[in-house]
Amino acid sequence: MAFLDPHSDPVDLTAALVDIRSVSGEEEEIADAVHAALQLPGFEVRRSGNAVLARTSFGLGSRTVFAGHLDTVPVNENLPVRRTGSGEDLVLHGCGTVDMKGGDAVLLHLAALAAERTPLRDLTFVFYDCEEVDAARNGLGRIERDLPEWLQGDLAVVGEPSNGVIEAGCQGTMRFEITLTGERAHTARGWMGRNAIHGAADVLATLRDYQARTVEIDGCEYREGLQAVRIGGGVAGNVVPDECVLAVNFRFAPDRGVDDAQNHLREVFAGHELSFVDVSPGALPGLTAPAAAELVEAAGGARAKLGWTDVARFAALGMPAVNFGPGDPTLAHTKQEHAYASQITECARVLREYCFG
Repeated sequence: MAFLDPHSDPVDLTAALVDIRSVSGEEEEIADAVHAALQLPGFEVRRSGNAVLARTSFGLGSRTVFAGHLDTVPVNENLPVRRTGSGEDLVLHGCGTVDMKGGDAVLLHLAALAAERTPLRDLTFVFYDCEEVDAARNGLGRIERDLPEWLQGDLAVVGEPSNGVIEAGCQGTMRFEITLTGERAHTARGWMGRNAIHGAADVLATLRDYQARTVEIDGCEYREGLQAVRIGGGVAGNVVPDECVLAVNFRFAPDRGVDDAQNHLREVFAGHELSFVDVSPGALPGLTAPAAAELVEAAGGARAKLGWTDVARFAALGMPAVNFGPGDPTLAHTKQEHAYASQITECARVLREYCFG
């Protein structure tokens, strides 16, 4: 079994985690190593499949839940970890350095410190599986069903890469389809039919001219977006098509609930029937909550999360949730994935200040 020393430097701990291959669905080895590393004084530790949970129970009056997924996207000739530079310019290259084993390393580092000195608030650590695949397999869903009390706290911090900046809440997202119908005919006698693809013109014009909202919540600016993401239609090279399906993605600010967002879209596309394919509600930042405000102060500010992350799962449980972790999210899932050691170190410093003063 691979060995992890939670007392080691977070940068070295990141490298050790990266070298444990853990593609989604294949997290047993890394879960075993994390489970062993969390056998620390003062912690209760539980295993849920290939997820590992640990928490303190000092009765400190408040609790912060830290969460990080253990899985990565498939390896792309970018293991084992590779180091370039040195000192403040040290860079770790490899699958998972950004998404999100740098964040996991910081969380293990905090757990090791909490075993040595009492934190300012009780801490829960949730290292879970299958985040990078379809939502039905996400380990947080299983934990919520089987061990819901382990996800309760006054603030959730998800260690997703955020370039070391607090990214509060998240946008909601939904996909829907609009089906345009027509009537088939031979293209030599096109006037005898009705072209469904041509019928999409008014919908595409609506999308082109749509003015997306910008909303400020708790000092964070959320930008909405409405984009066509797929169009399909056609029967043959000599047939007027009788159907065209347009798929659209709507990213909406967290002040909109799902019903509000869907009603807004029905108004925008009045006269068309919308078929909603999937939907994930957003998460309000909740930065006015005391625990969240203290973290923002320690980090020196916050911005909106433009995208959807698992913070929404925690927000649905009634708690403020933020993203905070090392690494540039634009590098996630790429062959060139790499993280700066200085950013890992700085994230660890901020969370140490928040947890221990």
